[in-house]
Amino acid sequence: MGFGLCAIAVLLSCASIAYAADPNPLQDFCIALPDNKFDVFVNGKFCKDPNLVVAEDFLFQGLNIPGNTSNQLGVAVTAVNVNQLPGLNTLGVSLARLDYSPYGLNPPHTHPRATEALLLLEGELYVGFVTSNPADPNQRNKLFTKYLKAGDVFVFPQGLIHFQINVGKINAVAIAGFGSQNPGVITIANAVFGSDPKINPDVLAKAFQVEKNIIDYLQAQFWPNSN
Repeated sequence: MGFGLCAIAVLLSCASIAYAADPNPLQDFCIALPDNKFDVFVNGKFCKDPNLVVAEDFLFQGLNIPGNTSNQLGVAVTAVNVNQLPGLNTLGVSLARLDYSPYGLNPPHTHPRATEALLLLEGELYVGFVTSNPADPNQRNKLFTKYLKAGDVFVFPQGLIHFQINVGKINAVAIAGFGSQNPGVITIANAVFGSDPKINPDVLAKAFQVEKNIIDYLQAQFWPNSN
């Protein structure tokens, strides 16, 4: 993973060059404090007293450890955002390690607050994203896809639906860099069919132009989150 550690630095430096989705910091750093210490929430995190900040506030360990892909999707996401690394607060970047078993899938999802740059370290992935609705109603949403090999980087624009699937016969490993301390994730199938409470089946049946019994079946399934 020596190459991977260098790659993390590259991804984070690229994210810092781009305009991050988060507000610019007004001080050198703002170490995040847990939300449960306060009765109110803010857009971000409360800052730790600078005089109490230690080096460990800027450290995350364990990204070299493979995630457990023994699940329904065959994928594991090890996130390193402000919730895992308080020193990221107000800095506008975060990252994640993604492990894929053979044919493992990171299903269609979006990051509402960040662009993602994905670097493949090992294996082979088929990745892609779909554009937002075109202005011309006669046009369709456009799909951009690519097969990635180790060393390849692919960018998923902020907010657009995207996916990755391991098309190889061995495990795949990737590092993702994000332009936000907390990019967020909306897994499409989970949000649509696994919400709590459930979306009225009549709404979904009409939206997807299928019979209501198909929606009932889909809403009855277990929809795991990949990250």
